[in-house]
Amino acid sequence: MSVELLELASRVAREAGAQLLAAFAGPPLEVESKSTPTDLVSAADTAAEELIIGRISAARPGDGFLGEEGAEEAGSSGLRWVVDPLDGTANFLFGLPQWAVSIAVEDEHGALAGVVYDPPRGELWAATRDGDATLDGTPVRGSRREELATALVATGFGYDAEVRRAQAATVAALLPEVRDVRRFGAAALDLAWCAAGRFDAYYERGVKHWDIAAGGLLCERAGLVVETLAPAPPQAAGILVAAPALVSVLRTRVSG
Repeated sequence: MSVELLELASRVAREAGAQLLAAFAGPPLEVESKSTPTDLVSAADTAAEELIIGRISAARPGDGFLGEEGAEEAGSSGLRWVVDPLDGTANFLFGLPQWAVSIAVEDEHGALAGVVYDPPRGELWAATRDGDATLDGTPVRGSRREELATALVATGFGYDAEVRRAQAATVAALLPEVRDVRRFGAAALDLAWCAAGRFDAYYERGVKHWDIAAGGLLCERAGLVVETLAPAPPQAAGILVAAPALVSVLRTRVSG
């Protein structure tokens, strides 16, 4: 069943991605703020979520949903789809080609299947609970780096000013100890790129479940360690993904 679910997620992600690419190339969109003035949502986000949920509901009417733009339904099948229709909205609105569609389906044990689709590059990242992480059908593996000093680490920042202040202090302390730090602004792609070894590690507090449901599965199936970061007020809980040899030392550097 995981393969069938993955095929559905892949097909719908590509369709939503095509719709988003058309909007990306088109005239300026209507934009609103959510939690803070820097937390943006556009008409493209909501339209993509409507497309995704509509297609999946038609194919699997008993399943539940959790979507970033407000979709939430329990369902009756025991499966729930976790949807981020446009991860990297700020990039999208500023014309930066670093955004993605993230779709995962989960049962009571966690993610069964997940995809992250990168429309500007045409790259489809996919995984099932029992299979390989793949890029356009080809298996990928995460980093096996052993030295923190040569690691390329990705991260992200929240929207609240106090949270950003705390995150800035963490990254300032980490930066001298690693090869470099990257902040591209789309958690789903950060995780997908970790799964392929483009990054050696990724950490971020304050991410939501829809940001990481598909990407976290990709990283697990690519052989990386995926851990939950405990809250560090004012920061909420988060995620740490890294090559196995880097997890322990990196955890101490980003513990809050």
